[in-house]
Amino acid sequence: MAHIVEKMGMSQSRSSFSGIFARISEALARRRVYNRTYAELSQLSTRELDDLGISRSMISRLAHEAAERK
Repeated sequence: MAHIVEKMGMSQSRSSFSGIFARISEALARRRVYNRTYAELSQLSTRELDDLGISRSMISRLAHEAAERK
């Protein structure tokens, strides 16, 4: 019986480790999308942003939204 419990514990720890790794990987992917979006929008001139209907104060929020859609 102890052997079965021990094997179950190892299996659960492996699955929780893979779950943690998956969440970290997803968070890093979202951060990359945020950084890339923020950098690209920040590179645009005020005129170009105006043409898109975006103000500079909106860049951070738009980058967060893009990252959350990932």
